[in-house]
Amino acid sequence: VSEELAAANDQFSHIKDEYDKVVNALERLEQMITEGQNKISQTSEIRSKLELEIGVLKEQIRSAGDNQEHFVTRQKAINERIKDREAERDAIINEKKSVDLEIGEMDKKLAGVKEEAEKLREQSENCHEKIEENKQKIIDSLNERAGIKSEIARLESALETSQIRKSELSAQLLKVRSDQQQQDSEIEKLREEFDNIQNVITQLNTEQSELEEKNSELTEVLTSKDQLVRDLQVRYHKDKSRLDAIAGITERYEGYNSSIKRVMELKEEEKGVIGVVADIVKVDKKYETAIETALGGNIQNIVTEDEKCAKNMIEVLKRERAGRATFLPLTTIRNPQEFKTPEVLSEKGSIGLASELVKTDKKYENVAKTLLGRIVVVDNVDNAFKIAKKYDYGVRLVTLEGELLVPGGAVSGGAFKHSGNLLARRREMDELKSSVTLALKEIDKLLSEIEEAKNERKRVRRNIEEKREQIQKKFLEQNTARINVMTAEEKKEQAGKGIDQLREEAASIDEQLRQINLDKTEAREKLKASEADEKEREKEIETLQIEADKLSEQESQANDKVSRLMLDSQADIQKQQFMQQNIDRINDEIESIVKELEEVAETLENSKLDTEQKKENIKKLEETIEASYTAQDEDKERLEEYRQKKIQMQEKQKNFFTERESLSDRINSLDKEVYRLASQKERMQESIDNRISYMWEEYEITLSDAKNMRDESFDDLNGMKQDIVKLKDEIKGLGEVNVNAIEEYRELMERFTFLTNQHDDLVGAEEQLLGLIKELDENMRTQFTEKFGLINEQFDKVFKEMFGGGQGTLELSEQEDVLEAGIKIIAQPPGKKLQNMMQLSGGEKALTAIALLFAIQNLKPSPFCLLDEIEAALDDSNVGRFAGYLHKLTKHTQFIVITHRRGTMERADRLYGITMQEKGVSALVSVDLIEKDLSA
Repeated sequence: VSEELAAANDQFSHIKDEYDKVVNALERLEQMITEGQNKISQTSEIRSKLELEIGVLKEQIRSAGDNQEHFVTRQKAINERIKDREAERDAIINEKKSVDLEIGEMDKKLAGVKEEAEKLREQSENCHEKIEENKQKIIDSLNERAGIKSEIARLESALETSQIRKSELSAQLLKVRSDQQQQDSEIEKLREEFDNIQNVITQLNTEQSELEEKNSELTEVLTSKDQLVRDLQVRYHKDKSRLDAIAGITERYEGYNSSIKRVMELKEEEKGVIGVVADIVKVDKKYETAIETALGGNIQNIVTEDEKCAKNMIEVLKRERAGRATFLPLTTIRNPQEFKTPEVLSEKGSIGLASELVKTDKKYENVAKTLLGRIVVVDNVDNAFKIAKKYDYGVRLVTLEGELLVPGGAVSGGAFKHSGNLLARRREMDELKSSVTLALKEIDKLLSEIEEAKNERKRVRRNIEEKREQIQKKFLEQNTARINVMTAEEKKEQAGKGIDQLREEAASIDEQLRQINLDKTEAREKLKASEADEKEREKEIETLQIEADKLSEQESQANDKVSRLMLDSQADIQKQQFMQQNIDRINDEIESIVKELEEVAETLENSKLDTEQKKENIKKLEETIEASYTAQDEDKERLEEYRQKKIQMQEKQKNFFTERESLSDRINSLDKEVYRLASQKERMQESIDNRISYMWEEYEITLSDAKNMRDESFDDLNGMKQDIVKLKDEIKGLGEVNVNAIEEYRELMERFTFLTNQHDDLVGAEEQLLGLIKELDENMRTQFTEKFGLINEQFDKVFKEMFGGGQGTLELSEQEDVLEAGIKIIAQPPGKKLQNMMQLSGGEKALTAIALLFAIQNLKPSPFCLLDEIEAALDDSNVGRFAGYLHKLTKHTQFIVITHRRGTMERADRLYGITMQEKGVSALVSVDLIEKDLSA
């Protein structure tokens, strides 16, 4: 059968090759016919396009002719405009020449008047100089007379003093001898007083040192307590933020299903809703994981007062399609089942029933027993497995770490993290409330202690100041005592020099009295001569003053004349400039018109060339159309030849079909026979393979192993089948196989892998965020420090300009992070000492704040700024400075200023106000000051 099939296939292949050749030839002819038809169609389409293009070109030529007429007309109009502008320019030039002559004459006249005014000014100045010179000489005379009078008074005083001294010397000569013994006893008393003062000073220094040491100790105590207060405040704010966050999550029931959230939103409206299970139970922290694992999904069950409330909530969920929820009405949960194997509670590792480890109101005890009354809490998983095995896996167990053993032997557990621990929320809120309350109490206590310590330190400092004052007083007393001792000793020494010195001094005083009388007579003669000279100079000053007043009046008249001439000259100059601007403007217009004329001429020339080019293109297109008719006829003849060849090939193709059909029938019958034999072979091979697979799956032996194990004595087939059934029953008696163990392991492994990856991602994200935060902090510190320095420089510049001097400085608080440090504004207005901004007056504070605002604006201008009466506290002069500086900033910033101050409004570019001309009707009024200035 195979050989016959191969021969038939060879014959069929030969016929098929011949048939393929004919088919290929037909396809080539068909393609050539199609190409010919397409070529004829394309030629027609191209010819249509060319005819359309010729029409377009003719229309463009006609339109270009119309445009040429328009441009010629326009050219004439432009020439007329040029002539008009030139005539206007010539008229202005002629007028300007007369103005130039007037300005020249005015300059000559102004120069003469200025020269006359200058001469009068010089004469007036010379006259005033002479007057001042005489006045100065009179002042010198007065000073000289004052000196002479002072000298006379001094001589008289010296005379009186010398006489008194002479009398004193006489008395001293009598007293010296009697005072010597008295001085010795007085010196002894003064020395004793000096020693006593020295002892008191030593005692006061000791007491002062003790007080300063105590002050240092109190300062250290205050520093430590301040640090404790700051730490407690940080902890308080951290716990308070955490408490607010958890309270918000609890109030919004985050972590619960949407259906639970919806029911709890209706809690206020439906009074029967008590809350979720997590709200009614409390548990120690060490049992939270075990109890939440034991509750499972039941932790989100909703407790209600009765069945009616539960039905109402179910209806709401159905109506709103908000999901499903489980309700626990207190009226239906009354008799929870008791724990049937209480002996489990006495096993090793057993802690107790879950329902006994939670705390709840007596009202909810049945709910707790229903959900947790049959679950035993065990300390660890090893003890849990032992207990479960002992009681034949019939008890529900949960460990402190969250492993759950359910009846039947299934175990749930693993390492996971309760990101939304529902039971821990209430407990954590209570802990945080206690922590916040305790922190506030500790802060209040520390603040009270700090206040007491500050008061104690103030008292100590007052004592120190008192001691310093006492020491200072004692030092003064000591110096006084020392001086007294030295004085007494000097007196004693002087007294001991003897009577001879006193007699010599008396003789010297007599000589002084004689000389004083001579000097006194000479001084009185000089005084009379000076008074006569003063009277002569006063007469001369009166004459010069009359002449100076006359010159001043003439100078004022000349200056007025100069001012009038300068105003007239300025008006002529402005007129001259205006004319020159008109001349320049007309020249620019003429130049622009000439350019326009050149463009029109160029356009006319280009239009002519374009028209010629289009006519040439029309001629070429007409030639192309004529050629296309000839080519199209040739293509039609060639297409007819291809069609005749196609008919001949189709006749030859029909003969192949009959021969191919007979061969196909023969090949099909042979194929069926081959297929039947192959199927039979496959079934036999499949049977063999099944036998081999059955041996491997059932007994794990191969075909060769089975041949080696063949036992000729096993020839009773029925007996062997009975033995097989018996063995299978024994295998079933071994117990059920958990067929889901592999699948459960796979699911748990996938979850473990997923959670591990998430954990790693979160840890990595945390590190990246911390690094980013650190980098941002560093960049912020660097940028803040740099910009703070620039703002400080700008602030000092703006402060000086706003105050007309002084000094302004910005300082950061010491020993603090620059991002958290306070900023001190130190200001020194002109004529005042350097001080903190808070010690300035209201107006100075406002001006300082404005200076800081403008400093920041200088450093980084914003495109728009709104100011609301920031200069209200300034006086008029400072308002002027403010408005002037604000106007400087308008180069980069647009300002809208709300103000009632006149100085600010005068410097504005545009004013807007609201007026009520009619009662109850407001109207907007605006004034454009820029336009007003330009028109002025």
